[in-house]
Amino acid sequence: MTSISILDPKLYLVTDPGLLRGRALIDVVDEACAGGVTLVQLRDKTAEARDLLEMARALKAALQPRGVPLVINDRVDVAAAAGVGCHVGQTDLPVEATRAMLGDAAIIGLSLDHVEQTRAADPALLDYVAHGPFAATDTKPDAGMPVGIRGINEVRARTGLPLVAIGGIDASNAAHAIDAGADGVAVVSAVMAAESPYEAASMLGDILDRTLAGVRRDSKIREASA
Repeated sequence: MTSISILDPKLYLVTDPGLLRGRALIDVVDEACAGGVTLVQLRDKTAEARDLLEMARALKAALQPRGVPLVINDRVDVAAAAGVGCHVGQTDLPVEATRAMLGDAAIIGLSLDHVEQTRAADPALLDYVAHGPFAATDTKPDAGMPVGIRGINEVRARTGLPLVAIGGIDASNAAHAIDAGADGVAVVSAVMAAESPYEAASMLGDILDRTLAGVRRDSKIREASA
């Protein structure tokens, strides 16, 4: 889609209001983006539509000067009203309808719960896919069993779309997800719950930059020797 040129899923922050500890959402997200977050998903399962729209508009205004895109979790109607992208799951509005509502320029991502779902991930309609949980996670109790390195490997082999590993990812395993074939990682508590979201994002960004550079270098070596 046309949005692919502005999409960088390297360090993808998913918000969780339960981890704010009295801090303002905008402050935490802005600090994290200053530290290197490249994409933000507003996720709040308990918010009413009007409140979610208000949050989305405020976040969009705060992120625009940094050039960091915003997507809304699940709520295509709110995404359309706010003029931002949307991340949908397997039981949400179908991707075809989501694209029709949001237009060609919107960033749209899709969660893959199983490797087999990759074949239905249409690159003409989607900008990225996310697969997980990569590791055990407390922020999404219904996420299922960890897919690990093998799960990311298998999805990577089946799609050329940008691939985001999500679930249970922090500084200890972010590099493993990239080595497995992910183009980026989605984090929640690793940044949202950090004492300093800036420092947490900066540390993760450094790890990801080094790992991605190594993956690209290894790829060029393999191509040269082929």
